[in-house]
Amino acid sequence: MTSGTAGTAPTSGTALPGAGLGLVAGFLTQVRDRPHAVALLFNGEETTYRELYELAGEERDRLARLELAPGEPVGVLADKSPDAVALVLACLLARRPVMLPSPALADTLLADLFAQAGCRYVLAPGGAPGRVGPNPEVAAQPLPEDEAAEVAFLLTTSGSTSLPKIVPLGRDAVDRFTEWAGPAFEIGPDRTVLNYAPLNFDLCLLDVWTTLARGGRVVLVDPALAAHGRHLVDLVTRHDVHVVQAVPMAFGLLQDAATKTGATFPGVEHVMFTGDAVPDRTFAVLPTLFPKARIHNIYGCTETNDSFVHEVDTSATSFPPVPIGRPLPGVEALLLDPDTGTLVEGPGSGELFVSTPFQSRGYLDRTRHAEKFTGHPLGLDDRRWFRTGDLVRRDGAGTLHLTGRTDFQVKVRGVAVNTAEIERVLQDHPDVLEAGVAAVPDPIAGKKLVAGVRRVPGSDLTVLALRGHCARHLPRAAVPTQLTLTEAPLPKTATGKVDRKALDRLEPLAPAPAPTPAPVTEGSPS
Repeated sequence: MTSGTAGTAPTSGTALPGAGLGLVAGFLTQVRDRPHAVALLFNGEETTYRELYELAGEERDRLARLELAPGEPVGVLADKSPDAVALVLACLLARRPVMLPSPALADTLLADLFAQAGCRYVLAPGGAPGRVGPNPEVAAQPLPEDEAAEVAFLLTTSGSTSLPKIVPLGRDAVDRFTEWAGPAFEIGPDRTVLNYAPLNFDLCLLDVWTTLARGGRVVLVDPALAAHGRHLVDLVTRHDVHVVQAVPMAFGLLQDAATKTGATFPGVEHVMFTGDAVPDRTFAVLPTLFPKARIHNIYGCTETNDSFVHEVDTSATSFPPVPIGRPLPGVEALLLDPDTGTLVEGPGSGELFVSTPFQSRGYLDRTRHAEKFTGHPLGLDDRRWFRTGDLVRRDGAGTLHLTGRTDFQVKVRGVAVNTAEIERVLQDHPDVLEAGVAAVPDPIAGKKLVAGVRRVPGSDLTVLALRGHCARHLPRAAVPTQLTLTEAPLPKTATGKVDRKALDRLEPLAPAPAPTPAPVTEGSPS
């Protein structure tokens, strides 16, 4: 594999249909010029660009019958499918803001979110109403009319027990993103992209919407089969997938299934992991699983979209923690020393602020900005900045390395510890698939550390052994007080990350049964 940057343009030198046109215009160009090309693959069924456009047209007619006000959003609540993609496309074609929360959220949270966004209608594909309507007791907080006219998506941040924040994303931001992502990962006609994430994830801006704008094929992973590694292996192999973007859990599933059969994926040319830290055991095998792929770590927030990228040097013999990389074109980054409030120039550590061409103007509920969307922290320019809450280190080459979060810094018995660092140490154990750590109130220590760990199925890893592993790599105050082992996936938030609020409620593994003594028979030695 040759090394390079993720911003490299396609090598063909020929202008691709839809290039530079943005999402909607790019998609319409595919419909006009390549109507019989396959747009979507789902459970063995193909949907062409013309068929997808016709499905979207039927949904657009339905929208027109609702007599919506200009800029009034609609809610879409549906599991991923071609019909769901067509419904979202109908909203985009009609310049109608579409609210896309996770269907996995609790119904009460969904009802509150739809109401807050000002959605009078919540839709499912094919003419059916959504299973949850807006809560009439929650006041709407609609966008100003001039802003609403420019919004494409209303996405949400992570949320489990509290109401997620609504993040409006403008059409111009989406178009700028597709214009970067298409050339960066060589997405175009005759290219196949795996879509693992649910439609409400911002990851879909790349693997669904950029692909449709550029004329590629999207392989939609059925949500009902997303946890089945053998199914993922089959999809990547059978459909000759060229680009795979997914959260680390998906690569872990691919790894475990491929290990049993010896499968590799030489046809994949770009691999992108994002959304969370990749366990070392999974990261180490990516170059073997994808022997001809360029492997990228992509970093970003829902509020800013992708902001940094790092391409892994697969010729290396060892793999240190993967950097988040360097800024994408047009992205600005600064580091602020959390102790002194001064800018960190050159190599050093601090809290990360970013400003991107792809970002939201702010949360729908402006009272929840909580200093997240700001001007320059020192007033040195007039750009719109986002305070990520991530702690990073900049090395001498200008590459950024994630070291923790400001909200992961806690004190246990007066000692400052970082729960993200504890998670990293737990995940470094070869028998650990995933780990989560949270600090919960304790009447004696003030805070105590609670950890949930999913071990490799069939492993003999014990809590005692894992405590010893932590003690060798962490200060005493950072060793979790409560450590629960399981072989089931850890609980997740609506955006697929470990739900740290649920870790203290995990069911531990049942103790192994005591061995049955061998029967003593006549003539046996005593």
